[in-house]
Amino acid sequence: MDNLSDDHNRVHFPILSSELTAALGAIEDMADDTDAVPDSVVRGHPPAIFRAGGPMLKQFDESTASSRKSSQAPTPPRSVVGIGNKVAKPDYSEAKIVLAMVGLPARGKSYLSNKLMRYLKWLEYDVQVFNVGQLRRSRAHRKAQQSGILEDHTSSYFSHNNVEATKLREQLAEDSLEMLIRWLKRGGNVAIHDATNSTRTRRAKISARVAKEKGMSVIFLESICNDPAVIAANVALKVSSGDPDYKDLPREVAERDFLRRIKEYEAVYETITEPHLSYLRITDVGNEVTLSRINGYLQSRIAFYLMNLHVKPRNIFLSRHGESQFNVEGRIGGDSLLSERGLAYARALPELVRKNIGDAPLIVWTSTLQRTIQTAGELPYPKLTWKSLDELDAGVCDGMTYEEIEQAYPEDFANRDEDKFNYRYRGGESYRDVVVRLEPVIIELERQENILIFGHQAIIRCLYAYFHDLPQADLPYINVPLHTVIKLTPKAYGCDEERYTLPIGAVDTHRPKPGSTVSPLDVVPSTTKREYFGTNI
Repeated sequence: MDNLSDDHNRVHFPILSSELTAALGAIEDMADDTDAVPDSVVRGHPPAIFRAGGPMLKQFDESTASSRKSSQAPTPPRSVVGIGNKVAKPDYSEAKIVLAMVGLPARGKSYLSNKLMRYLKWLEYDVQVFNVGQLRRSRAHRKAQQSGILEDHTSSYFSHNNVEATKLREQLAEDSLEMLIRWLKRGGNVAIHDATNSTRTRRAKISARVAKEKGMSVIFLESICNDPAVIAANVALKVSSGDPDYKDLPREVAERDFLRRIKEYEAVYETITEPHLSYLRITDVGNEVTLSRINGYLQSRIAFYLMNLHVKPRNIFLSRHGESQFNVEGRIGGDSLLSERGLAYARALPELVRKNIGDAPLIVWTSTLQRTIQTAGELPYPKLTWKSLDELDAGVCDGMTYEEIEQAYPEDFANRDEDKFNYRYRGGESYRDVVVRLEPVIIELERQENILIFGHQAIIRCLYAYFHDLPQADLPYINVPLHTVIKLTPKAYGCDEERYTLPIGAVDTHRPKPGSTVSPLDVVPSTTKREYFGTNI
């Protein structure tokens, strides 16, 4: 056993350098001094000697300066000087996937493709949807502007017996495929071919074309819906949301025509049975999932995400904890309790939530930190605590004010302001790290119905950016004020939002991007409107 223990220690606790040994010895000497750390140290405030700017960290930095210089490049980049560093974006350059949708009209293909795009973009994959219907409408619109000729895109255009229109539709599908292949060659990771792709012949063409490209693979995603109510709702959405195919037509006429279009596709539809294809078949958005030949990390990640989606109506409520004692003092991180105003917010929440949720079931999620647990304490709903919802770890700067960080480490303070999403505190995290740790939370959120999350500023920003498909560069500057509940309602093509601010004062912890003349990102405009002409055509 002694030998095993020695081996374990050598692997996991290697012999320290002389500089580290000296620094640790000095810490032990000070720990032995009963006057070094007062008994009255408040939880959440690290002892001064251990905090950034304290004597021990400075002594450590000075004692190891020579050894660090000898192991670094002659002129280290500014991003790695001082207490923190910048985290590089993961290299996804080898990931090249064509995801081809399969399914009848009004079966949720565009819903699935847009949800998947939002998820993968949040994880920093380069994703683009290539919608054949958008390409068709864009070309018809351009033709009408140039020649005055209006094309007829009613149900007869989609009939297999209409030979000329069938050729045109096949050409549109092939052109869209060529566009997405060119896009993948320019550096994209996942290109989604959003079309019916409803015959074996069409799928064979797609497979053969992608096979010619080195390093590219194709997965087919078939969406089947057997629920008449869901189909009817999809048809109603189609004809009432501004589709140019039915411009100026009465709703009843448009619905009848669209149902005839579906019948035309049904006449030639062939579900996926080809044994050599990689595919997922999703029935009734998650009620049943079939997988075949799904290989590799990214393909498996896509499959797992899609397996957890549902389309039941629901609301997701996001709120920061009530104002904390650290908020009042201007300190970051820690595990402080609520202030008096924060406690007042906690007491006011049950009535606000009851008015919005009624008798519907609700589950409350909190972090493991005291301030979120206190905030949720008055609510009479089941509660779940997530370590993943804890605030961004500020490492050695935990418990400091921004002024103290700027004074102790001016270069790092400037580096974080320059690239806040990528900056990682030493011994702590970056916003990018937080996004990665929140992925299981996102997967579980997609599985659930009504959820109320009490989190922290960085956490709510990351979750909010996912639901609103916001770029990573904007994420660290989203304004999430205290004592405000954000209500998100997922829809087919985005997310509606309402905000409820309780009349209980609180400090403003928002720090705008230095030098920015743009107002802070508050309420995002509704993103639930469908795009009919596309932006990549």
